[in-house]
Amino acid sequence: MTILIITHSEDNESISLVLQAIADQGGKAFRFDTDRFPTEVQLDVYYSEESERVILSCDDQKLDLNEVFAVWYRRIAIGAKIPKTMDQQLRQASIQESRVTIQGMIASINGFHLDHQPNIRRAENKQLQLQVAREVGLDTPRTLTTNNPLTVKRFAQECKHGMITKMLSSFAIYDEQGQENVVFTNPVKPEDLDNLDGLRFCPMTFQEKIPKALELRTIIVGKRVFTAAVDSQALEKAHYDWRRQGIALLNAWQAYTLPQDVEEKLLKLMANFGLNYGAIDIILTPGDRYVFLEVNPVGEFFWLERCPGLPISQAIAELVLTESEACKTSKYRIAGKL
Repeated sequence: MTILIITHSEDNESISLVLQAIADQGGKAFRFDTDRFPTEVQLDVYYSEESERVILSCDDQKLDLNEVFAVWYRRIAIGAKIPKTMDQQLRQASIQESRVTIQGMIASINGFHLDHQPNIRRAENKQLQLQVAREVGLDTPRTLTTNNPLTVKRFAQECKHGMITKMLSSFAIYDEQGQENVVFTNPVKPEDLDNLDGLRFCPMTFQEKIPKALELRTIIVGKRVFTAAVDSQALEKAHYDWRRQGIALLNAWQAYTLPQDVEEKLLKLMANFGLNYGAIDIILTPGDRYVFLEVNPVGEFFWLERCPGLPISQAIAELVLTESEACKTSKYRIAGKL
């Protein structure tokens, strides 16, 4: 019985933390770096009237996917190592065919998924997140997504504490030297309202500025809720987005306990999306409002293991191992082996 971890070669220490936690609990895991497919990793998917065979081969290891009863879908970068010198149309066709092949492989695994790809994709819709959050009773910020400058100017008048802008999609801009520049949350200044012509090329999301006492990161694993808090206002460059000073704030995070009713609403949100894992961002205002910002269904957690020491990787390992055993028992019972 094996846990399949789907990621890529450049993923962070979250993988090693969960691998170790699985091993500590007596489990076995197989790491599949998707960027190595199809150039370095081989996959055989065979179906006939008598049998089926799905074998993943990597270096000197082979994995029979019929022995996989749980999957942690973490990161994906299929075809990233296909040479960029290849004809671009052929390269894109190769990536697309590789992507469809692996997605089919993942979908066909009969076991527990943390989480199913369609659920993740649906939950990544931030507009839908706000709608569902409101439905379950969470406090949310006044938000506008538009390509209409006039609407932005009217919206600005509603935001008594000011306004910020953010992107619905996560991406970075690369300069001529290949340096990555992440697009963070930024304040909207009064003079910016006279320079909104670019909206005709790209819609943007605007949000009322929420006063911050603390910023919270809540990690949900199954029914377990882990929360940490940081005072982002302690550093000037972190006022609007703590990630700008993420390294400087690494040791500033502290364990935090959410009110029970907020935790219950977050669990309802997760249930609506069919998610077992999520990284949720919340603002605690000076007036003790808990304002939901967003949930990332494959969001980061590794730094919270260091400080304040939340046992998130252990919880992930426990969940996939428990569910894996349940799936194995059920499958064997159906097959008449128990």
